Amino acid sequence: MRIVAGLVFVAALVAGTTTAQADTFDYVALGDSAAAGPLIPNQDPALWCLRSDRNYPQVAAKQLGATLTDVTCSGAKTDDFAGRQFGFVAPQYDALKPSTDLVSLTIGANDIGLFQTALSCINLLPEPAGLSCQDRYNAGGTDQLAAAVAAWAPEFGAALDEIKRRSPNAKLLVSGYGTYIRPGGCYPRQPVWGRDGDYLQSVMNRISATAKAEATKRGATFVDFAAVTVGHDICAAPADRYLEGLIPTTIAAPLHPNAAGMQAFGTAVAKAAK
Repeated sequence: MRIVAGLVFVAALVAGTTTAQADTFDYVALGDSAAAGPLIPNQDPALWCLRSDRNYPQVAAKQLGATLTDVTCSGAKTDDFAGRQFGFVAPQYDALKPSTDLVSLTIGANDIGLFQTALSCINLLPEPAGLSCQDRYNAGGTDQLAAAVAAWAPEFGAALDEIKRRSPNAKLLVSGYGTYIRPGGCYPRQPVWGRDGDYLQSVMNRISATAKAEATKRGATFVDFAAVTVGHDICAAPADRYLEGLIPTTIAAPLHPNAAGMQAFGTAVAKAAK
């Protein structure tokens, strides 16, 4: 009788463990620095990825009660999903499992070289002194960055296909990038001429629109960070900013989301996941 009772007890424990495992909501976050949160305290001990424990995947995971595997990494390009970033960081795809329930990703800006482009648009003197980056990137009548985004689109689409192949039952959330600068900019508070600021934002909007189009083709959900950040751009008062300017006013990387921005993004992602 004791043996039978013991077997029943063990069976109950096993069943309970299995049920607990089945109830786990597994969330994998992929992406670049706009998801990783460089310099926002506290940073992952694996400092090469500059990943914060207050980034939007962490915020969303807490709100969802999810078990998070966060492999976002600053500087990531789309091909780092399959390859080893910096030569030693494991491919981000490796985090995906058939049992994964939710995947989020933000990627594309580094494929276009957008951070370097933004830095090249700095002008300390007003027009006509200096050189417009809009003019430079449109020299010869071809928008070089628009062409780069168009070339990236099929690569991004293929990445979404691979995510779906590896985690066929997961809900896939694709985010765009924020509204970094309002129409007309705010020169000289942020030292980018108004038309150059409009051009930079148009490139970010183009990346986001391309990501949305590729996501929609595949039945994925698009999370619009541009809408979340209207009025919270780099021209806003420091206390209202979700995105930092060239000189950050909180502990965050220049031209990246700050902790308040990550909180807002995480809330948007959690809402989209439900």
